Amino acid sequence: MTTPAQPLRCLLLQVRDPGDPMSPHEIASFVRVLQPLAVDISVYDLLGRSITPRDLAGADFVLMGGSGDYSATSTEPWLQTALDSLREVYASGIPAFASCWGFQGMAVAMGGEVVQDRNRAELGTHELVLTAAGRADPLFRTLGSPFKAQLGHEDLVETLPPGATLLASSATVANEAYRFDDAPVYCTQFHPELDVAGTHARFAAYPRYVEEVAGATLSGVIGAMEETPLANGLIRRFVELHVTGA
Repeated sequence: MTTPAQPLRCLLLQVRDPGDPMSPHEIASFVRVLQPLAVDISVYDLLGRSITPRDLAGADFVLMGGSGDYSATSTEPWLQTALDSLREVYASGIPAFASCWGFQGMAVAMGGEVVQDRNRAELGTHELVLTAAGRADPLFRTLGSPFKAQLGHEDLVETLPPGATLLASSATVANEAYRFDDAPVYCTQFHPELDVAGTHARFAAYPRYVEEVAGATLSGVIGAMEETPLANGLIRRFVELHVTGA
């Protein structure tokens, strides 16, 4: 692989309150899994105004991550502003990778359905299997099937948007990863950017989430977790395939 002479320019779309400690943690997590690629990450706040082509100008790729206290099932005005931004990213043709909230938000933005269902919530390390399309996909086929990944959600994509191809499922949730057929956009319910330590930090930042959603203890969830090196390499491989051409 040839490393670009200049750092790649990444725009990270976040849905987080000011001062959320997981905002810089999220940035550091993406930087870690993108190594050895050199990447400059700047942040765009989806809780503000809708993104414009000018905001996207110069970005080599876009990342969309999780959220602290915001749901893609919300009926509040901020969500429509955020969805407009996701549609703009899709239309731009810039390679984009969305995980967790980004996975859900992009589904809603493009005509899919997201529901909240704690009976199908997944927290910690879970096993996923590739679909036939996933096993043939140049990005996902490197994972093997089954593979393990880190998850933390109670919202889920019930119906994929038109033009999306399902890539992976779990025993609990049918739609765990998809790609769009006419845009370089991949979306995962799981967190390729998080290892065990990173997932622990997220759960520790929102301790009531583990108890209320999973009916479990933080120590119990963390104690059952496993490292997921194959999933952790997914975003770097995405950039190599769709941005640097390596």
